Amino acid sequence: MFQESSAAAPEITDLEPRHDESRRQFINHAGRGLLAVGVAGALPLAAAKAAAPDAALPPATGPLDIKLPPLEADTDPKGADPFNPDAPERRVGYALVGLGHLTLNEILPAFGQCKHAKAVALVSGDPEKMRKVAQQYGIKPSSCYSYQTYDQLKDNPEVEVIYIVLPNSMHHEFTLRGAKAGKHILCEKPMANTAKECEEMIAACKKAGKKLMIAYRIQYEPLNRAAMKLVRDKTYGATKLLQMVNCQNQAHDQQWRHKKALAGGGALPDIGLYCLNTTRFLLGEEPTEVSAQIYSTPSDARFKEVEENVTFTLRFPSGVISQCTTGYGTFNSKAYTVHAETGSIKMDPAFPYHGLRQERVHAPNGKQLKETPNDPMKNQFALEMDHMAECVRQNKTPYTPGEEGLQDQRIMEAIYQSARENKPVKLPAVAKLDAFRGEAPTDEEA
Repeated sequence: MFQESSAAAPEITDLEPRHDESRRQFINHAGRGLLAVGVAGALPLAAAKAAAPDAALPPATGPLDIKLPPLEADTDPKGADPFNPDAPERRVGYALVGLGHLTLNEILPAFGQCKHAKAVALVSGDPEKMRKVAQQYGIKPSSCYSYQTYDQLKDNPEVEVIYIVLPNSMHHEFTLRGAKAGKHILCEKPMANTAKECEEMIAACKKAGKKLMIAYRIQYEPLNRAAMKLVRDKTYGATKLLQMVNCQNQAHDQQWRHKKALAGGGALPDIGLYCLNTTRFLLGEEPTEVSAQIYSTPSDARFKEVEENVTFTLRFPSGVISQCTTGYGTFNSKAYTVHAETGSIKMDPAFPYHGLRQERVHAPNGKQLKETPNDPMKNQFALEMDHMAECVRQNKTPYTPGEEGLQDQRIMEAIYQSARENKPVKLPAVAKLDAFRGEAPTDEEA
């Protein structure tokens, strides 16, 4: 039991900061008085008084950004700045459509690292699972919808963006319905199963006056963006060759990715798309020719409808050649290397959700140097959702709009054609750099 000391404690008159006094000044000032108190129990009392909220504290005005002085010396790596999210009422509300692995394991948790976005509604075909998820994330029962009642999102003013996380074949339908409901659309990749479906999705959103963004998270991730800037700035001279690999071993569970009607294809649109899109992102150019080969193990039940392995080569106007390999039946490998005149940039791993690593090798003054920059460890889903939210608030075109997804779909169709015909396929020339991209994410977002 706590007992008061019989010794008289010195009087402390400055236990709360004055309005014109910073926290650091207050701590320094109060600390001198606390040192004189000793161990008579005044420290817990002082801490409690200092932590007590001021009932008369007026709401903050203007931006909520908070700045703190650095804790590190100039010679040490700098810590992160304060998180500084928007107030909840200012964040853009998202409806999540589909409650599979990606939504539950990555997207919903990522809202905890969002500054401008929040989850406010769910859409699922499994009401019991949706009920549990809604309770976990504090989403109102009235903001939970089935695929049949999806169109009622139009009556929910909290929802500004619909994030479609469904099998590929369903992206088209739910984008069209979402645009008709008057909501902006963030759609997972691949955008759709055919170029025609992509064109219709773009047209529907334009007709509704709503934004359409494709979730190419790699284009928002800091290490990949740093690689892109090194390539574009020709830091190691002109890029000559790229090697891209994205392979994994799929479970033998007859998942929807093994059904052509749902997936549109196999390894190519699911994971090979990262090789294609990242090549285009790094260079800013569009390929003028593709050549490809496809092979599936005949005895493997997973690949009765969709392809197992695809290798394809992209040729670009600048002369760059990108060799890409993707597969559904091999040990996990997700990496790429940029080979330039005086150096190389390697990302290994390059495409997972977490744990990315970059290595740069070059030889200034004839001495080879190897650099491994720190991974900022930004959540890729939070970055892309915050970018979409900023585009909604500031009326900007997303960096990866529907046109970006359409271009990938057209190139993938040419890759399939090349493999069928066993010969290269020419593509329309595109002179402009970043021809299908919108406004780049801000430094804060990246």
